[in-house]
Formats: sequence, structure tokens, C-alpha cells
Amino acid sequence: MEDQDYELFIKKIKLKTGIDLSLYKEAQMKRRLISLYEKRGFLNFNDFYNGISKQNELYYEFLDRMTINVSEFYRNIKRWQVLEEKILPKLLEKNSQLKIWSAACSTGEEPYTLAMILSKFVPFSRVKILATDIDENVLARAKLGIYPERSLNEVPLEMKNKYFKKEGSNYQISDQIIKSVQFKKQNLLADPFESQFDLIVCRNVLIYFTEDAKEILYKKFSDAINNKGIFFVGSTEQIFNADRFQLNSIETFFYQKS
Repeated sequence: MEDQDYELFIKKIKLKTGIDLSLYKEAQMKRRLISLYEKRGFLNFNDFYNGISKQNELYYEFLDRMTINVSEFYRNIKRWQVLEEKILPKLLEKNSQLKIWSAACSTGEEPYTLAMILSKFVPFSRVKILATDIDENVLARAKLGIYPERSLNEVPLEMKNKYFKKEGSNYQISDQIIKSVQFKKQNLLADPFESQFDLIVCRNVLIYFTEDAKEILYKKFSDAINNKGIFFVGSTEQIFNADRFQLNSIETFFYQKS
């Protein structure tokens, strides 16, 4: 009965939002959503859907739960050091105005990290980053640029002093950084991608999709990257048989379009 209830919920959510939950790993997604609806006093997916349809706050909470939204600046800092020391200098040799996309950007820590690093190489007039996410709620939070101290654990002191201002128990990121990022709502699986990117960053997101959905996304990402452009993935997201997508591993978790 629960399986049928969930299947019907998937169909209704797809009609309402365009999000296809069948492309996410079922056991993980069901567990996460059951935990939410039980916490909110619902007995099954049907009742939960009715609640989502009537309450905006619950709808945004559902999106939050579905999209994980665990983020921090310079997450896995050694990978960001590789980006800064090896990847960006080579990209900038070819083009001083890079086209960069942070896909599934959550609350903004990732694209803002990109902006801070890029500001070491070029003036802010040439720092332009596209950042997308399916969840409007997290995009609204990202645009505010206000973060708790724990989000800044890995931020180098130089960057923290330069681009953050302490306000109460939180930190406000500078307007310079905020203005260098354009936030936009996007469903990775359903919506078309822009093209001609020099660098696409999509980290710690693809692990939640089924293998079939990953295949679709790797193809879409590859098509969106310039020749010799870079695809930067998360620390649990090694791409097997990357050459099928015209991608070659050049550093751990960095792939170059061939």
C-alpha cells in the first residue's frame, strides 16, 4: 500500500512541479520524506501531498528536504586549492572572461567561493558566475548572503577578513561577491542547459540520482562545456567510463572536455 501511495505521490509532484522523484534513489528519498511528513503529523504520502498543495511553507520545506542543502564555503578545501593553483590559471591563459556555472548551488556557498577565488586572478568586472538550484527558498537565502559561523569553517583567514562582516552571530558576505553571481531557478533533469561553459561545478548532488538519471546529466553537462573546459564534481562522484561523455580525468574529481 505504501509503495502505491508513493508512486501516486511521485506522479502528482511531477505534475505540480516538474520534478521527477522517480529519478532519485528511492530508498533514500522515501526515508527522507517519510521522516518529514511524520514530523509534520501526516499519516501517508496522499495526506502529505494535500498539505503541500495548501501550505506554501510546507511546500518549501519539502523542497529543502528533497534537495539536501548541506553546504559550506570551501567544502573539501584541498579540491578548491587544486582549482585555484592548477585549473583556473590554465583556463585563464586561454580566456580572461570565463563562463562559469555552479549547478545545484544550494544556499550559495559554492558560487560565492568560486567568486572569491576568481577575484584573485581578475577584476570583479570580469567575475560572472551563473548559480542555479531547483529550490526557490534556498536561492532566496543565497541572495541575502548571510551565513552562520559554521559555514565559514574552511574559509582562509585572508578571505574571511576581506569579504565577510560579522553581524551578531552571523556573517554577511560583501556586495562585491553577491553582485558577481546571478542566481536562477533550474531543474537539472527537465530544463535545457546554457552552453559554452569554461567551468561547470556540480558537487555532492549527483549521488542522489539513479544511474539512468546520472547518464542523462553527464551527457547534458558534457554538451554544455567548451572544448578543453572543466567539469568539477564532488568527492564521492567519480565518473566511471568518463570518455563516453568526452570527458578525461585530469585531477581527482576534475574532468576536461576532449
